[in-house]
Amino acid sequence: MGRVTVRRPVRKLTEGGQTRRADLLAAEEPLELRVGGKALAVTMRTPGHDVELAHGFLLSEGVIASRDDVFTARYCDGVDDQGRNTYNVLDLALAEGVAPPETGVERNFYTTSSCGVCGKAALDAVKLKTRFAPGESTFAVSTEVLAGLPETLRKQQRVFASTGGLHAAGLFRADGSLLAVREDVGRHNAVDKVLGWALLEGRVPLSDCGLLVSGRASFELVQKAAMAGVPFLAAVSAPSSLAVELAEENGMTLVGFLRGTSMNLYTGDQRVLEPAAV
Repeated sequence: MGRVTVRRPVRKLTEGGQTRRADLLAAEEPLELRVGGKALAVTMRTPGHDVELAHGFLLSEGVIASRDDVFTARYCDGVDDQGRNTYNVLDLALAEGVAPPETGVERNFYTTSSCGVCGKAALDAVKLKTRFAPGESTFAVSTEVLAGLPETLRKQQRVFASTGGLHAAGLFRADGSLLAVREDVGRHNAVDKVLGWALLEGRVPLSDCGLLVSGRASFELVQKAAMAGVPFLAAVSAPSSLAVELAEENGMTLVGFLRGTSMNLYTGDQRVLEPAAV
């Protein structure tokens, strides 16, 4: 498997002088996803949990809805200049009766670690129809629980602690406990990995969970959450205008700027339980 971290020499300059040492960096490598032997997407990701990433990606694109929709997932032969398998090509075979991804759709599935799927022709092309109904969920969380979530997530970001260069996504229960946490150089990949984990565990739709992301809340992350039936998305940073619009359309709760006891409630504030007035 690919390395999660890479050591590189660095020259560090400070007011007190300079030093040379090895620095630990988050690894970033391309992963080509294939369905039935046909190339579908290339994403820049941190190696690890690739099968989860692939399942989460296909779930969020509306191709699959359960773990039974995928028959097999295997790495294809791909070697570097030293003859070692790069584990950078993953091929998924869909189960019988599962329709393959549509062809001819005006999408360019090249993705980057910064912005996710790029080059989609129009906004209508990315507004996918959800199989589940996140707006019907009665899931709710107290402000006290929300306030503690970022720190709880940070404590489980093992690679971030050593590199400082990864995003994280975590699924949380109403009591604030985390079901699963995944890290990646791409925020969208971290979400795909954790949603893929849930799919493989038979937990989708995630009507009884919330999703916490360590960065901002983009349109794409709200869409991924909606496609998995997640009713509640909380972000440490800001949401975009389209993220708020999409969350509202799907009856989801969207919380931004979650920093301690301070937070902004953009949509679905009925799921955020405030302490009773004394």
